[in-house]
Amino acid sequence: MNTRNFRIAIVRLSALGDIVNTAVALQIVRKHYPDATIDWYVEEAFAPLLQDHPLLHEVITVPLKRIKKTKSFQLLRETIHTLKSHPPYDQIIDAQGLLKSAIVTSFLKGKKHGFDRNSAREKLAARFYDTASSIPYEMNVIKRNVLVITEALEIPYREEDIVEKKALFPIQEKPQWLNEKAVACVIGASWPSKCYPKEQFAEICSALSHPCYLVWGSEQEYQDAHWIAQHAANAVITPKMGLRELVSFIAHCDLVIGNDTGPTHMGWAMNRPSITLFGPTNERMIFPTDINIGIKSPSPVNILKIDRNDFSIRDINPSVIIQKAKELL
Repeated sequence: MNTRNFRIAIVRLSALGDIVNTAVALQIVRKHYPDATIDWYVEEAFAPLLQDHPLLHEVITVPLKRIKKTKSFQLLRETIHTLKSHPPYDQIIDAQGLLKSAIVTSFLKGKKHGFDRNSAREKLAARFYDTASSIPYEMNVIKRNVLVITEALEIPYREEDIVEKKALFPIQEKPQWLNEKAVACVIGASWPSKCYPKEQFAEICSALSHPCYLVWGSEQEYQDAHWIAQHAANAVITPKMGLRELVSFIAHCDLVIGNDTGPTHMGWAMNRPSITLFGPTNERMIFPTDINIGIKSPSPVNILKIDRNDFSIRDINPSVIIQKAKELL
């Protein structure tokens, strides 16, 4: 196939962890389509993560959350007009499998590919595609993301491409406030039941010899970080960071310990050692390596029907995390 001037659109609107776990496909696509134009459609809040990415031609923001919040019909009309105005693509790939991402895909011109009815998170999404991949929803999320993109582009799947990846995002200079040796502790998450207790995080910090930098993104997380810093002498509260600052911070840390959430997954993305803690979710959410491991609570998980009231993450003994952290350090 002549890949010169081949135009590819990837639709992955949110969330941070899902975007991180999809970006590995860019390196794979570029190996097979070195001259292609690759655009990424993303929610505007997450666009800074992808801006100026060397493997992307354009990052196109889609303000769905702002449309929902403001209920602005004018903004909706402008967004649809913008989507329809882009030149045709040779291949459009919905790597999210939600109704909202499928609708965004439908406004773009070109051949559309996504997850089939039995693979998509929301079955109705499959009606918007010309072709579809059958990839079990229970499969590892990074493999799923890579497979739906590589199958759309007829690229052979090689797990080595994931294992041997380079850092997924550009790295800025090391933050001036960061010590030579550092552990990042990601204490928040999207659901309370995914959060490891602050008391146990303080115990982990106190047991490690390196400074432990507490990453926070909301007022509640800041209050929890303040509590941990009061109870662990080597715990340090980070400044509030934008996404690009967060990437560079993680890239300069020696270890990331955190809940199942985007900033923790950034450790794997930037080839840094990481420990991801799981309660209501499981290791399906990471790509385990020698330096990127998961620790799961004892509770069973039905990935098709996640129990958000499963607070079993509290049952993970801090000593297990401390031991693994010392090994990785």
